[in-house]
Amino acid sequence: MGGEDNTVYNPYDILLFITNHFEFENYWWGTGNPTFLIELLKEQPYYIPKLENITASKEILDTFDIDRIDLVALLWQTGYLTFERKITQRRKIYYQLKVPNLEIQFSLNELFLKYLTRQDTKYIYQQDMIYEEMCKDSLDGLKEAISSVFASIPYENYANNIIARFEGYYASVVFVYFASPGFECIAEDTANEGRIDLTMKLPDRIVIMEFKVDQKEKALSQIKQKKYYQKYLNEAKANQQKIYLVGICFDSQHKNITEFEWQKYQ
Repeated sequence: MGGEDNTVYNPYDILLFITNHFEFENYWWGTGNPTFLIELLKEQPYYIPKLENITASKEILDTFDIDRIDLVALLWQTGYLTFERKITQRRKIYYQLKVPNLEIQFSLNELFLKYLTRQDTKYIYQQDMIYEEMCKDSLDGLKEAISSVFASIPYENYANNIIARFEGYYASVVFVYFASPGFECIAEDTANEGRIDLTMKLPDRIVIMEFKVDQKEKALSQIKQKKYYQKYLNEAKANQQKIYLVGICFDSQHKNITEFEWQKYQ
């Protein structure tokens, strides 16, 4: 645990890759659907975006009592999370965890999508639509794409799903739709004036997003007031990227977007 080389790979996946004439596919997902993770999510209402970049103590990760196991420990023990780095604070050991590779990122977020939205095939079309709108110079169409996602979520999903009662539900749905096609997503991105709800990095742009529920005219203004974009000015300049600021307000009664504001910083 915590050695110099924390690379994770699945030997069975490699055998399938060779057997299939060296064709890349998502073999990880094809070898088993971990429905036990969904059952644990129902019991432990985690903020899902945080699971992909979380710090856990050695004691938590060493828990093997299946009846009382922490979701983070289970994700690590089943290979959905791996070590990013080891942290020692006041003689106590912590590990910053991450999703090991794109194959698992696709699989894990597909699992989360099914859990959050109860959709199987519909999300594929919506995922493509969101991807296309995110890559355009104008983000006006992104509001319609995201609104379509929430409009298609069955009402029963809010009534019977524990996590749907929390404000983080809306941010979680948006996060998994962006993370599932392979966008680099940073949830609760730390800046000097606070935490950015979600930062996404694409080859030609960095998108900074803030979410609010039942609080109009506050999401985008918070980004500008706290100057979250300053964190990425040098990186954007070095990589010739544009910076986009996006503020989204959701209505808890109608379960959808009531305000969508964006602007290009540079």
